[in-house]
Amino acid sequence: MRLRAAVAAVAFLLAAAAWAEDAAAPRIRVEPESFDFGNVLPDKTLRKEFTIRNFGNAPLELDNVSTTCGCTAALAGTKTIAPGGSTPLRVTFQTRRFSGKVERRVLVRSNDPKTPLLEVKLAATVGEGTAKK
Repeated sequence: MRLRAAVAAVAFLLAAAAWAEDAAAPRIRVEPESFDFGNVLPDKTLRKEFTIRNFGNAPLELDNVSTTCGCTAALAGTKTIAPGGSTPLRVTFQTRRFSGKVERRVLVRSNDPKTPLLEVKLAATVGEGTAKK
């Protein structure tokens, strides 16, 4: 009987600790989650501004913002986002001499315990034919 009560008490304490940790944690989200530039011309620089939001109850620290290609650059407006706050994420993508469907990612590392690495996906179809830009 005592063993059962002890196990129940330990389980309760672990659940309470996990809930308390979860309640006082940052939560990262980006809007929009991805973006497709559509049909574009080669040798152009494309720009898109995303918004990084902190939906948590603790400050969100952006540790690092990187990209998967030298043709793409990204810069966050601030490194620390207060609970309920946001910051712009400015992204540029150079189409260079690419041809066809091109996909790149922006990687945002943060102190969000549930999403320590956030990926923002970019796409474009590069070609001379039906380009908009």
